[in-house]
Amino acid sequence: MVRWRNRVEFPVGRDQVRQLLERKWAKELDYRLIKELWACDGRRIAVRFAYEWHDDSGHWFRSYGNENWEFTDTGTMQLRFASINDLPIQAAERKFFWPLGRHPDDHP
Repeated sequence: MVRWRNRVEFPVGRDQVRQLLERKWAKELDYRLIKELWACDGRRIAVRFAYEWHDDSGHWFRSYGNENWEFTDTGTMQLRFASINDLPIQAAERKFFWPLGRHPDDHP
């Protein structure tokens, strides 16, 4: 059974996870993401991350957090627990300016 935690939502099952992601992607526009591997042991991974995004009103945010993932023997994610804090920022405070897609290798 797939179980997630994302901020204050706790979806269970692939349908609920898909619905969460659809809401997230509709709200968090033009985001630029950096993830850093924190720990890895067998089927479990922990990462920390920061990303910037704006809502449909043009308000910018920088989101920080940690994620813990656990995978099945076949490689599909079965658990994901994300603790995320959103910081409202001004557009002038943005730090991540690369084009949409993977961040450049040379970005600190």
